Amino acid sequence: MNDHHDDHHEDDEHDHEHEHGPLAELVTVRDWLRYAVTRFNRAGCYFGHGLPDAYDEAVYLVLHTLALPLDRLEPFLDACIPGDEREAIFEVIEKRAVDKLPAAYITGEAWLGDFRFEVDPRVIIPRSYFAELLENGFAPWIQDAEEVTAAMDMCTGSGCLAILMAHAFPNAHITAVDISQDALDVAAANIAAYGLEDRVTLVKSDGFASVPEQRFDFILSNPPYVTRESMESLPAEYLHEPGIALGSGEDGLDLVRKLLADAPRFLQPEGLLAIEVGHNRHIVDEAFPALAPTWLSSPGGDDKVFILQAGQLL
Repeated sequence: MNDHHDDHHEDDEHDHEHEHGPLAELVTVRDWLRYAVTRFNRAGCYFGHGLPDAYDEAVYLVLHTLALPLDRLEPFLDACIPGDEREAIFEVIEKRAVDKLPAAYITGEAWLGDFRFEVDPRVIIPRSYFAELLENGFAPWIQDAEEVTAAMDMCTGSGCLAILMAHAFPNAHITAVDISQDALDVAAANIAAYGLEDRVTLVKSDGFASVPEQRFDFILSNPPYVTRESMESLPAEYLHEPGIALGSGEDGLDLVRKLLADAPRFLQPEGLLAIEVGHNRHIVDEAFPALAPTWLSSPGGDDKVFILQAGQLL
């Protein structure tokens, strides 16, 4: 009898070896969220691609992996997750923590407000102060969004801002420009997903070099603007993005210089040029002391975008 009991005890021990670790011990959505946040924090993950911190990124990745609505966490917190789904979540958390893959490249999507875009490592991940500014048609700097008939998104990447512009300016034809054919291929898929093929034209060009000569009411650009120094110390997450979409020479302004020089030929007399430069206002002010642009405030941050009227460029 005792022998049998000992055998049974050994079986328990044996089974138990297969029953520890996250896949065995983490049962609910709440468990996995806690685990993911700890994992991301301990791994030193960097959050600069749209979601502010480890918690928001954990929520997004867990909900997305389980095909749950991204805005409805509460009802699911105590839901039990079966084994195969736990494996899927574990894999996603590892990709984020170990490979430092940005969340958008893991899920294949990125969001600007309510707009969803397909993304992959061929394009920079959508993130822009322009998204908020376009929500109300770029008012008050553009007084009547319906009067904009021709607008440009220079450095369109995934096509995200061109698509937001098409919605913000209902009567406008949008020209979306990028130097990268890979990026334009992704942009074409996103433009098609929104049914905007008739309203958005894609152009492969280095700045304005190959853009057919025409005049625009509004030119917007979120160009590469990372300085060489910053490029050399980027967090690992950014190294998965195309370098050409991030850096632009020593002070990060190589492309901005070209845009300022060439924009006058492409703007209507009352046209507007808006350029995003992130944290580099001081570099812009030093590089162009005579320019006197207007720096904008948006809910996401002040002094990240500057605007110039066509007359200021001549």
